[in-house]
Amino acid sequence: MQHGVTFIPGDGIGPEVAEATQRVLEATGIKFQWDTVIIGSQAQDKFGTPLPDQALQSIKKNKVAIKGPVTTPIGTGFRSVNVALRQMLDLYACLRPYKVYPGIKTPFKDVDIVVVRENTEDLYAGIEFAKGDSGTKRLLDLAHDATGKEIRKDSAVSLKVISQTASRRIVKFAFEYARQNGRKKVTAIHKANILKFSDGLFLDTAREVAKEYNDVEFGDMLVDATCMELVRKPHIFDVLVLPNLYGDIISDLCAGLVGSMGIAPGANIGDEVAIFEPTHGSAPKYTGQNKANPMATMLSGVMMLRHLGEKGSADNMESAIAEVIAEGKNVTYDLKLDPATAVGTSQVADAVIAVLGR
Repeated sequence: MQHGVTFIPGDGIGPEVAEATQRVLEATGIKFQWDTVIIGSQAQDKFGTPLPDQALQSIKKNKVAIKGPVTTPIGTGFRSVNVALRQMLDLYACLRPYKVYPGIKTPFKDVDIVVVRENTEDLYAGIEFAKGDSGTKRLLDLAHDATGKEIRKDSAVSLKVISQTASRRIVKFAFEYARQNGRKKVTAIHKANILKFSDGLFLDTAREVAKEYNDVEFGDMLVDATCMELVRKPHIFDVLVLPNLYGDIISDLCAGLVGSMGIAPGANIGDEVAIFEPTHGSAPKYTGQNKANPMATMLSGVMMLRHLGEKGSADNMESAIAEVIAEGKNVTYDLKLDPATAVGTSQVADAVIAVLGR
């Protein structure tokens, strides 16, 4: 069977890590029909917009895409190309698994955590009011009338939006993922002791959804306590489900636990479309240097194969990556005790392909 997949090289180091991943995916023996499109800075230069319609149409048609990291051009109407893409395609679930592979230099050895982050609202809804604007004044007056609390007139305001609808579907996604992947526990992360209405709604909704999944254990934890326990006892966590901002922060913390952003894969998934991409940025200062670690993008490709129903090939690809990491010879500088012995992006791909070919 041939799979139609939209291929988005990205910006900065994106083309290098994406093309290395494309070569490894093809080496699994799975057949792909690639449709290459560009977004981000390259698209801005060529089409005058970082999110051209032909790219969106390709993703909607294929329903599956793999992309390198992209850069949001300065001076465009987009706060973030990635955030805009997720909102336009309603990719409400950000799925990020974190696992320590043998050979990684980290003091944490028993980490196997999946972060499920709500992708469409919270402070990332982008509803902000600048200091001194007339709309800000009206908002401050409304807040004073409604609560009796005086807000400083020189304030800027960002709205934290948490809906029952978005909370319910992301928690259901987390439980479905846990059930389908043999995970034992889902923990909802929040700050409902202080944010009683917004985070309180998220927590109340999570508790209601949990009643539908008696086969999966459920718990909740304050986000600050979660940060402490992640670095004390990461092995106690399984699947974490979080509102958008906490999910963003905890994701990077978990990447630190497993040793590198270079091995932190991800996916943004909706009811119709799924886009697979690394969690790191485009690192433009390393563009064209054949230096960046492609494994986060490769492991995102593993996630894509599983999404496509190609479990055997996904397992083989992950095993090949794990073997290269464990051997420690053909890895990039971020995974080397002696960076002088590091290899380049393309050499990592060559090593993984060699293992697959055995």
